[in-house]
Amino acid sequence: MENYYSLLGIDHNSSSEDIKRAFRSRAKRLHPDIAGTATEGEMRKLLTAYEVLSDQERRYEYDRIYRNFIKNLRFDYRTFLQEQVEDPKSQAKLVFFELLHFQGERALSIWRTQGGLQFEMDKYLDREDWMDCTFILAEELEKQGYYYEAFRLLVVLVRAERRQPYFKHFMSDLEGTLKDIVRLRLKSSVDRETYIDCMNTLLELGFSPKDEARWMRSMAETLAQMGRISAAQKIFHEALQRDPGLSKAIQLRRKLNI
Repeated sequence: MENYYSLLGIDHNSSSEDIKRAFRSRAKRLHPDIAGTATEGEMRKLLTAYEVLSDQERRYEYDRIYRNFIKNLRFDYRTFLQEQVEDPKSQAKLVFFELLHFQGERALSIWRTQGGLQFEMDKYLDREDWMDCTFILAEELEKQGYYYEAFRLLVVLVRAERRQPYFKHFMSDLEGTLKDIVRLRLKSSVDRETYIDCMNTLLELGFSPKDEARWMRSMAETLAQMGRISAAQKIFHEALQRDPGLSKAIQLRRKLNI
């Protein structure tokens, strides 16, 4: 895990002005116009460090995760957790540990051994750790093509965030990841009944009328494919009520004889 303070050459007590000055000083030396293209990678790291540490909320979250990271390096934490095979709390911590150390396949293997979607890690991790862990786990599931499981985890996070905010300005990333899975991946990776169930779940979360209208249109298309024309017509009418200018509506009207 990168030490952003070291990258900027400052200590953990540095002020916002200290961070800004340090960034400007180092950026001048690393800028491609001065140092050439060989330093582009270092410049990107420097920019990331500055963006995180100059934002109060992101800095707080980074400090918290980095403290845990350093603490875990003091002894063989992985081995210790691995030995606690019968302790679900230790296994939940091990899943998070592996994810933070970019061992996604190990984390998924442990998670599945503990029951996968039935493994209630929120019982064993602090809320902040649980939410971070679940989001990273969902990203790993998406990366490996397990779109339904990623969808289910992200839905849980959206519900939790709306009950009690934690991600705050990162919420757009969370919702964006969920929407991308639904738009690009989910329908082709599950059966039609499961897809309808997923869409109904989305409609319970309180997204914008335009988002809901698109999902309802997709539900109507799927229901029509299943031969459930009456249900398709009903959900399509609801979609048009949410967004009268809904795209691809003409084709579906013809298909449903509306």
